[in-house]
Amino acid sequence: MAISSAQSIIDSSNTEKDINFYLPLYKAAIRGDWDSAKRFIDLNPEAITAVITKNRETLLHISAGRNESIQFVDELVKLMPTNALSMTNRFNETALHLAARCGNTEIAKLLVNKNPGLPNIWSDTKLLPLHLAALFGHKEMVLYLLTVTSNNVDPSPFVGQPGITLMNIVVTSGFYDVALDLLQHYSELATTISPGGNTPLSIIAGKPSAFPSGSSLSFFQQVIYFCIPKKLEKPLDQNSRQDVENLSQKPRKLLMYGCQMFYSKFWEVIGRTVPYVKDIKNIKVMHHEAIELVKCLCIEDSHVDSSKSARIFKPAIILGATLGIYEVVTEILKSFPSAIWSLDQEHHDLFQMAVINRHETIFNILYQMDEHAHLVTQNIDKYENNILHLAGRLASLDRLNLVTGAALQMQRELQWHKEVEKFVQPSYKVKENSAGKTPAMVFTEEHKDLISEGEQWLKDTATSCIFAAVLIVTVVCASAITVPGGSSADNGFPIFAKKGPFICFAISNTLSLFSSSTSVFMFLSILNSRCAEADFLYSIPNKLIIGLINLFLSTAMLMVAFGAAMYIVFGHEKNLVIVPLSVLVCLPVILFMSSQYPLLKDMIKSTYGPSIFGNQTMSFLYGSVTK
Repeated sequence: MAISSAQSIIDSSNTEKDINFYLPLYKAAIRGDWDSAKRFIDLNPEAITAVITKNRETLLHISAGRNESIQFVDELVKLMPTNALSMTNRFNETALHLAARCGNTEIAKLLVNKNPGLPNIWSDTKLLPLHLAALFGHKEMVLYLLTVTSNNVDPSPFVGQPGITLMNIVVTSGFYDVALDLLQHYSELATTISPGGNTPLSIIAGKPSAFPSGSSLSFFQQVIYFCIPKKLEKPLDQNSRQDVENLSQKPRKLLMYGCQMFYSKFWEVIGRTVPYVKDIKNIKVMHHEAIELVKCLCIEDSHVDSSKSARIFKPAIILGATLGIYEVVTEILKSFPSAIWSLDQEHHDLFQMAVINRHETIFNILYQMDEHAHLVTQNIDKYENNILHLAGRLASLDRLNLVTGAALQMQRELQWHKEVEKFVQPSYKVKENSAGKTPAMVFTEEHKDLISEGEQWLKDTATSCIFAAVLIVTVVCASAITVPGGSSADNGFPIFAKKGPFICFAISNTLSLFSSSTSVFMFLSILNSRCAEADFLYSIPNKLIIGLINLFLSTAMLMVAFGAAMYIVFGHEKNLVIVPLSVLVCLPVILFMSSQYPLLKDMIKSTYGPSIFGNQTMSFLYGSVTK
């Protein structure tokens, strides 16, 4: 009735006047100029409820969509009758819909205080203002509208199709705490499937950034992430004070409680004063809420019959395995052990999905279920590929780019193929797929371009490094002949031969010569290497590691020799010269190390680090997976 009454107001407005007549009023609403709008309304009283745009929007619609118009809307609402606030535009949206879309919480409060029925008016797209606020990511607006949107209407916005639409939008927008609150009051939303086949579990399974496994944090960020608490301690209430009084009888427990409170308060202060720490804390809280939401969804899903629960968990675990979200896979397997038998449209099981997408953590979790380990070798997809065929496919670009350089990418691909090969039956190594190709043939065909790129990358890197190493060899050889300080005319021995700085010069110069020469030989062997497929696994990475380490050592020793020579010639018996010389010597060494260390670290870790599949004795039931 309210909408019909409001529509009659629109129909009774001056329909004879052209929309252009209200252009000054429209401009005043855009600017938030209430004085100009008030003068226009005084001359044309009907303008307060008139349609002023082609989309049948009123003055209230225009002003409600702007944050700068709070005072404008306040004055306008005071002049409008209550039922006029429920007037709708062409899409059956009220001004509250537009305020919700733009996140104007203060304006929404003004509208709802005047007309409490606005939050329950549906648009043509079957959305309430609450849905729009969640859809456009305005959390403050969502929290407010949840308090004023009624459940005692038909249809209810919190059950059935409207409810699952709201839940899915909330999860998509990342409001996991709101989703948890909705589940506490409307637990049936966890097991409701939308017309499009989506559930809250499948939606959150498609959001890697919501979980620790999908977040890329630097070392410093990881330290803060580990230290900062997920929740800060709340102020003491009466019961808490009584507990503290009881603890006072136990000094040790009281001390522990005091330390916990200090720790929490410390991070609370840091979080308020340091935005960088606050951002990391928000990430940790988000991860915690997302994991709790997955747990709650799995618990609720376990209460329905098996056929429906399979429709709920199957898309989620397939998506989790494909994207590498081990938190989702773990929780689903805890509640539904039979989920390990899930297959995608191409008849790939979870093991094969993990291999195709190069997610070793997922493979580790699945392999903990020893009674299902035989699945690794038995399943064949619809193209008759076994898991070794799938390991021979080229990884997706986003997974390849996790490793620096085409050569190391090729090494990683070889490692995957070799590791998977350990799990399959001997007959599977030569088994042909529907295209008549063995796993080795698939690997060679898929990786031929990557081998060419790796060979070019290696030669470019070796050429650059060998040039630097040859320069160092030239310099240190010349330094060995023309020693600093000169030689004695009588016997040709160096004048400062028995001085400590000269001994330092001689040793460092010799080490620089030998290490740079070794580096030259290593890089020459890379240039002359045939760069065959198998060479990328150990042979070439070993040569590159030895070459880079020796190049760094030769550079460092060259700087030490130069510093010692400068001290011998210009700073003899002037000890204060050592300080600036040390700084100057360390500067190029640090710069070289900072530029080459990431590559060297990645190569050493990839070549000599632990196996791709990590520790096979971990229990996934406790979330102790390798990442």
